[in-house]
Amino acid sequence: MTDASNQRIFSGIQPSGHLTLGNYLGALKRFVERQDEGIETIYCLVDLHAVTVWQDPKALRQQTREAAAAFMAAGIDPARSILFNQSQVPAHAELGWLMNCVARLGWMNRMTQFKDKAGKNSENVSLGLYAYPALMAADILAYHATHVPVGDDQKQHVELTRDIATKFNHDYGVDFFPLPEPVIEGPATRVMSLRDGSKKMSKSDPSDASRINLTDDADTIAQKFRKARTDAEPLPGSTEGLKDRPEARNLVNIYAALSGETQDAVLSRFEGQGFGTFKPALADVAVSVLAPISTRMAEFLADPGEIDRILGQGAVKAEAISAPIVAKTREIMGMILSR
Repeated sequence: MTDASNQRIFSGIQPSGHLTLGNYLGALKRFVERQDEGIETIYCLVDLHAVTVWQDPKALRQQTREAAAAFMAAGIDPARSILFNQSQVPAHAELGWLMNCVARLGWMNRMTQFKDKAGKNSENVSLGLYAYPALMAADILAYHATHVPVGDDQKQHVELTRDIATKFNHDYGVDFFPLPEPVIEGPATRVMSLRDGSKKMSKSDPSDASRINLTDDADTIAQKFRKARTDAEPLPGSTEGLKDRPEARNLVNIYAALSGETQDAVLSRFEGQGFGTFKPALADVAVSVLAPISTRMAEFLADPGEIDRILGQGAVKAEAISAPIVAKTREIMGMILSR
């Protein structure tokens, strides 16, 4: 990124369930770093995406506040970044419908996350769960975002956004929507389950032992890492030795991401040692990073009215950017604008 004045970062997290270590390393940590690059940063709690499956209304409100507290506790400054929840800004839902009419059915059928989430029950899930990638595209395009920090599992959604933007621009003979670039960085862009190294760490996993929650205390973090699935082999001296060891690779990646080291540097220090030594060291690093975030989250959550105020202020700023873009989209598509 060179000319910050022509760039805008947008990304979001779904406020369904407790945010995890995966959310922190794959998103929040990088979101915070972006604030210092002189680029406008917009971060959204995508509650419209959350309701693609049924949510208890009271729980969703609390989870949205908790996610906002996690953003701020991790270092997102509402004075430097725009932080809001999606449903407060009408542009998302309106542009989401318009992009539904641009996206092609074949594109949606190729989206792997729908297949993963729907499983064998695809006939009974909501239409929203099927169509939500077009809403995600609208989330990005509503701000003319140029860069989208994502984990590698979300890269397909940014590629879909580019396809939708390209088709819109071509169909209407305009150069209106920029083609956003996915930003995938760091050693832990996809943190895996502590119980199964082949699956992503998820806040929706039925097993709480599969993840580190940002609200977990030090004893819980240590216990979860101690019980994390591993193999019987000692740690190798380089990443090549982790090729067919998904659980070991996951724990090393987590250590590297939390400590700011490379995987090879971590392995060089622990080469030949077993997980009886490595896991406690990993727990110590995790606690040193996450404990201050957990404490700060609790402070924010003690004043939910202040969280709501901050999100409301963010929504006003977000609407000031997105409303003219959606109005121009309607104009390009031939809709009468006067009221």
